[in-house]
Amino acid sequence: MSTGITWWLRALVVIPFSGGRGFVAYVTLEGLPALGKSELLSALRLFYPGQVLVLPELVKEVGEREGLDPFRERDELNRAILEALPKRQEEIETALAQGLLVVEESHLGVHAAYSAALGDEGFLAEFRRLEEGIRWPEEFLRLEAPIAVSLARQAARGEPRWQVGREVLERMLGWLSAWHAERGHQVEGIDADRPPQGVLSELVERLGLSYRSLPQEEVLPYLILLGRPAAGKSELIQFLKGLPPDERIQHYHLGTLKVLDDFPILWEKFLEDDIWEEVGKGRLISARADENYYVTDDLTWPFLIEKLNRVIEGEPLLPGRTLLVEFSRGGEGAYRGALGRLSRRTLENGAILYVQVSFEESWRRNQARYDRDRRDGILTHAVPWEEMERTYRTDDWAELAPRPAGYLEVQGARVPYVTVVNEPEPLTQEDFSARYRPAFEELFRLWQRRT
Repeated sequence: MSTGITWWLRALVVIPFSGGRGFVAYVTLEGLPALGKSELLSALRLFYPGQVLVLPELVKEVGEREGLDPFRERDELNRAILEALPKRQEEIETALAQGLLVVEESHLGVHAAYSAALGDEGFLAEFRRLEEGIRWPEEFLRLEAPIAVSLARQAARGEPRWQVGREVLERMLGWLSAWHAERGHQVEGIDADRPPQGVLSELVERLGLSYRSLPQEEVLPYLILLGRPAAGKSELIQFLKGLPPDERIQHYHLGTLKVLDDFPILWEKFLEDDIWEEVGKGRLISARADENYYVTDDLTWPFLIEKLNRVIEGEPLLPGRTLLVEFSRGGEGAYRGALGRLSRRTLENGAILYVQVSFEESWRRNQARYDRDRRDGILTHAVPWEEMERTYRTDDWAELAPRPAGYLEVQGARVPYVTVVNEPEPLTQEDFSARYRPAFEELFRLWQRRT
């Protein structure tokens, strides 16, 4: 090794750890091969820009760049590592001076442990000479799992050049643990033998990272989507979900969509009625209509709203997200009653889009979309004639909202609304855009002026 590199390493000033978790600025993540170090740190790099500098494992970075075999070309690998070390240490110092958290995959002590396990006394001697001049992490985190887990994941990863067997891993761990004890390091373990989301969550918590959304344009936190069955609500949702996020935010003022629809809840109640009928109690809230069902107990409708409310209240308000609540109601006072029961938080922070079609058009589309084999699907179910005639022939929306756009006073909240006439049926992206983009622009303007 050159004397210049030796001098540089010896000249490094070691900044002592000030004590207390809040002062930690340089952390390393060590652990057996293939436990997920690289993958976890890649996630940190992507999701916490401006907060953290993630550094890849120096040994592997150098080995891949130089095309060196880590077992057969030890001398060349060691030389390349030590030559790259000054630049790595400079990267660390620069990032720390900028106030970044530095998280490095592995550290030179791990390479020394592998050197001990492989009998590489040359590198160990050099390591011992340089050890005190190296800027070591302030905190050591270790992914922990049985060696068998590492072996299985190494095989699955499919990188034979970097595969390490059990005996070497056992010797490496023994040397590394003794080295940490000798230096007085506190090594904190993270269980890596579990689903990845749990490992990542604990790592983020240990590092004290907090996700920061980039500044975004304001979007509607809640959208209440109403209209007769087959009026085109589900098709509109499909169109909105397919838009590029920037276009959906800029022109429709909607964020990432989380859709809540009461039809799956109702369908589950129909299936429960099948079971009650089978066991001899009889149906509770519905009757059969050929291959389908219709509601016989009108208390089912407020029940569904209350079920939706419980889901809504469990959903946090997230920046950049729109919670879309979809349902159909029919009959005298139907929408007045449903909105009067709907979550107040949704009304205070949301807006209503009513998709208007005639009863005849609703029935036509209802029949056209029906798929017997997928009759429980949002886009493929059909309401039987008995339900259409009994429930949906009329509704109270025109009485509740006589103008094309405006405000409703519901539960003390001033709720903006826009009614969109959805005939003829839109078939192309251009059709949907021409019809709904102006409606959402108007709805958002009303929402901004609601208070």
